Amino acid sequence: MRHEWKGWLRLGVTLFLLYLAIHYWGALSHLTLLVLGTAAPLLLGAVIAYAVNILMSIYERVYWPGSTRAAVVKSRRPVCLLLAFASLVAIVILIIRMILPELMQSVTLLIQEVIPLLERLAHLLNQNINLEQILASSGVAFADGSINWREIITQAVNWLVAGLGGVMGSVVSLVSATISTAFTLVVSVIFSIYLLVGKEKLQRQGALVLRTYLKPSWYSRLTYFLQTLNTCFHRFIVGQCTEAVILGLLCIAGMLLFRFPYATMVGTLIGFTALIPVAGAYIGAGVGAFMIFTVSPIKALLFLLFISVLQQLEGNLIYPRVVGSSIGLPGIWVLAAVTIGGGLLGIFGMLLAVPLTATLYQILRADVKKRNPPPVPAPAVPQEDEPPQAPQ
Repeated sequence: MRHEWKGWLRLGVTLFLLYLAIHYWGALSHLTLLVLGTAAPLLLGAVIAYAVNILMSIYERVYWPGSTRAAVVKSRRPVCLLLAFASLVAIVILIIRMILPELMQSVTLLIQEVIPLLERLAHLLNQNINLEQILASSGVAFADGSINWREIITQAVNWLVAGLGGVMGSVVSLVSATISTAFTLVVSVIFSIYLLVGKEKLQRQGALVLRTYLKPSWYSRLTYFLQTLNTCFHRFIVGQCTEAVILGLLCIAGMLLFRFPYATMVGTLIGFTALIPVAGAYIGAGVGAFMIFTVSPIKALLFLLFISVLQQLEGNLIYPRVVGSSIGLPGIWVLAAVTIGGGLLGIFGMLLAVPLTATLYQILRADVKKRNPPPVPAPAVPQEDEPPQAPQ
């Protein structure tokens, strides 16, 4: 009887909390977004720490792994952490130095080609427009053709005031956004460093808290889920980087083969944007097509055709095999996860959908195998003319 009352009490509390969540959904969602916005630097720092930890672990495995000297043991973590951050910064700087100068050169070339075209267009318009009629209708000139200087000064002052107001608002917004982004990035990096330096201690403390407040069965299940999730995310990041390198090299080779301009730069850009699953290469292809367009519009169209074929090859053959095999997820489920995740949460959903789907797939497969063990083969029945074998 007592256990029944406890069950009914839990059900009542659950229904009451569900009612509050539905009735105050607006305030609850606003509070949730406020908390997430406030904790954004810490969440970003955790993401940075997880990504940097992969590279830092590689450095730690090759940093005198068998040495037990105190100097080596104490310096292993800070040195490898510094090398991991330095490697990431060097990669970003290298990509920027390869892309930005040629991109600026393409923009300058495009502007040089567009300005004469605009001048010719303005000349043609001046030949076909009655300028005096336009000035008279706008109040800048009187009917007899004389200039209305008061109206000109009034319109000029109004234009300057409106323009300065808009410019000042844009400058203030840009400065504020820049300072906010810089502050968030600095706090995130500092927080990630704290997480990486004391990751073993944090793991022990987290495990102790979970063992204290969870039942042993719940603790084992949660531990298994977190370990599977960590394995899938780790393999996904490594596979995604491998796939991006493969796609970038294939793009460079194809562009050199078809004699497209900016082959090295565009291939590097597409490989970098390919870190976004499936759709990332199209983002880099847009910038690449723009740069090739400044040299030859025909080659830009041919490049778009080439990148479409390469993207289909990558999305349907390379990506499912490289990333799917690294996380133990069949290619069909990789495509399904990317499609559904991108439709729900955009690019962020694409990044999360594949490792989450791989985690659920691994847990479900293990549970199915556990509930359906393979049948035990029946013992062989001895023939009538053969005596039964004695047990060994």
